[in-house]
Amino acid sequence: MSVAPVELDQPQSDELIVPDVPWVTLVWNDPVNLMSYVTYVFQEYFGYDRAKSEKLMLDVHLEGRAVVSSGTRDEMERDTEALQGYGLWATYQKDE
Repeated sequence: MSVAPVELDQPQSDELIVPDVPWVTLVWNDPVNLMSYVTYVFQEYFGYDRAKSEKLMLDVHLEGRAVVSSGTRDEMERDTEALQGYGLWATYQKDE
């Protein structure tokens, strides 16, 4: 006795499924935190080297904000909460 293979319906669509990225985490300039502390936080939390951390800190200081990470919404929520835990003014948003 032979068994016929089962045919499975596979939905077909012309829609392109786009992942929910990129989102970004922003750190904003504030009058409280020292530049050296902001550099330290970037090194400590993200593991960035000193040069990258200092460049991001200078962007925060001189431009008023810097994009410090990008990824999925969940990852950016996590980064934002962690940076806020360090006392930095951080937000996340969908990257345009």
